[in-house]
Amino acid sequence: MMKNKKIAFGDNSKLRFSVVRKVFCTFLHHKRLVLLIGLFAYLLIGFSGCAKKEIINLGSKGKNIICFGDSITFGYGVNEGEDYPTALAKMIGEPVINAGVDGDTSTDGLKRLEQDVLKHEPLLVIVEFGGNDFLKKVPKEETFKNISLMVDKIHSEGAMVAIADISAGMFFREYRLSLRRLAREKGAIFIPSVLSGIITTPQLKSDFLHPNADGYAIVARRVYRAIRPYLKQGTPLTKTKE
Repeated sequence: MMKNKKIAFGDNSKLRFSVVRKVFCTFLHHKRLVLLIGLFAYLLIGFSGCAKKEIINLGSKGKNIICFGDSITFGYGVNEGEDYPTALAKMIGEPVINAGVDGDTSTDGLKRLEQDVLKHEPLLVIVEFGGNDFLKKVPKEETFKNISLMVDKIHSEGAMVAIADISAGMFFREYRLSLRRLAREKGAIFIPSVLSGIITTPQLKSDFLHPNADGYAIVARRVYRAIRPYLKQGTPLTKTKE
């Protein structure tokens, strides 16, 4: 009787082990299936995201690169020729128009867009606004609406647009997130955090906010890295420097 019980116990153990193994294998199969589905969804989202990043007017036949903005573009705090558009021109090897005006808000910029930008056969316009809007307490919604209108008007003239973000860390973080989203939606180049590491380094500033000559040179390099790939794709500036 004892032997029979042992045999029966052994058979049940084998049966239980077989069931557990089947359950475990089924679990692994479903787990792999879930992982594959998740991976497919991730790739699908990634590819759709890339599609949204397509730059409008790539291969523009315009003639001029124009830096359009406020005091950061104008070159407040440095001598003539030490502003970032001048440094950018040296990197590109082509003239760059400085259409920056000290103290401008996005509303001011929108008003002079036609005269200072659109009449100059733009190939690429680097839009940099927001600092004075913040200081003058212009509602963020109004700022982004103005910049959005600028982008639309520039695109309608056949030029590419790059949106320069002047945030640095938590400084202007909300602006950075909104401008990144705007650039993606509008098919514009996004240049993030051009002042990062500058506004926190006294040796790179002329006052509490504006860069000095060395700081503007850093801004120019960041802008150049962002726009360089797009200047070589069928534009008149295909010989842009490396």
